[in-house]
Amino acid sequence: MKVLHTSDWHLGQQFYEHNRCQEHQVFFSWLIDTLVTQQIDLLLVAGDIYHTATPPASSENQLYQFIKDAKKHCPTLQIVLIGGNHDSANRIMAAQPLLAQFDTQVVGRFDANNPADVVLRLNSNSVTAHIVAMPFLRASDVSSLSHTENGYDYAQGIAKAYQLSIEHALSDKPATTPLIVMGHLHAKGGDISSDSERNLVIGGEESVTAHVFSKHANYVALGHLHKAQIVAQSDTIRYSGTPMPMSFSERNYKHQVCVAEFTTTTDDTITVTVTPLYIPRPTEVILLPEGECVPLEQLCQQLSSLDLSQYSQAPYLRVKLSAGDTDTTFREQIEQALENKEVRFCGIERVRQQNKEQRLTVFEDLSQVEMLNPHMLLEQAFANNKDMAGQTVPDELKALLNDVISELAEQEQL
Repeated sequence: MKVLHTSDWHLGQQFYEHNRCQEHQVFFSWLIDTLVTQQIDLLLVAGDIYHTATPPASSENQLYQFIKDAKKHCPTLQIVLIGGNHDSANRIMAAQPLLAQFDTQVVGRFDANNPADVVLRLNSNSVTAHIVAMPFLRASDVSSLSHTENGYDYAQGIAKAYQLSIEHALSDKPATTPLIVMGHLHAKGGDISSDSERNLVIGGEESVTAHVFSKHANYVALGHLHKAQIVAQSDTIRYSGTPMPMSFSERNYKHQVCVAEFTTTTDDTITVTVTPLYIPRPTEVILLPEGECVPLEQLCQQLSSLDLSQYSQAPYLRVKLSAGDTDTTFREQIEQALENKEVRFCGIERVRQQNKEQRLTVFEDLSQVEMLNPHMLLEQAFANNKDMAGQTVPDELKALLNDVISELAEQEQL
């Protein structure tokens, strides 16, 4: 059996006001070709299917058209999707009765009273597997599982949710049937993107240990972290990452999908071989200058000499300029340097250099602010306030912010 693991598509994302529908369509075309050439039996999508809880109708249509096209080219393909922290559980599950006709199963919410609901038992000519399809767990989903002698523990709630679900999956799993565990969370040690992933801070816990996935899992398909990576030094516990950069901090990521091939030996041992397949990037992402800020004149020279002939599509371009550069005509000079250059301009990032150890960013557009996590904004507010400059954010204030984030997450407003 061959399984393809992907995640974090973020359909409907506006990248600095630029629509990415065409980029996603190029990715879907590549993905279908890959499903065919690799003879994939099972496709796993580990959350954050959409970029927002209320995606545009065009993005929903794009998803359904992809599933239809994938089944047309791969008639025996099975598909499993789980909800992420960006997704609305109700929205992604609304089409479940219709998607089932295309051998597609969607799991958007975990019910602590019915943990077996996230356990999928696939048994067809091409796919035999037990899957714990665990979606993103909000605090309200595991509240009844999170009580300890020391109070509320969100991480324990997550661990208990996985324990109960995996026990159900193992209760009738034959020895030769693989157990696949899915999840959308931040596993401890995972490398998080600096400005496009929202920290899943609920009750003060940002991440959970990889032990929650159990030693019985043959493969763990994770979503949320945008950088493809293994977890706990295990080749079979992986984040597949995003199919394209979701921010300029991800411009050097090697975006990929993971192909896991399951084989059963003569002694009924299940072996798994994981191979990453790298995704072509249709639209490049450029940040100038690459290193430290340079004087405006030097920046304009870099922009003027920028060679775009190698790109088939106009790249995204963002520039950064020291906040200490006092030339009031910087916008006009930058625009002049980019004259007649086909780029998708993503604004000017003013960087305030305070000292060698600390560098703060001054944002010129609201789209960049939206991608920051609330804790970073709080720290910057402290640093920029003349009465609090140099002070650290009090733990009490951090705790209050955690409470607000938790409540909003439960209401699916984050």
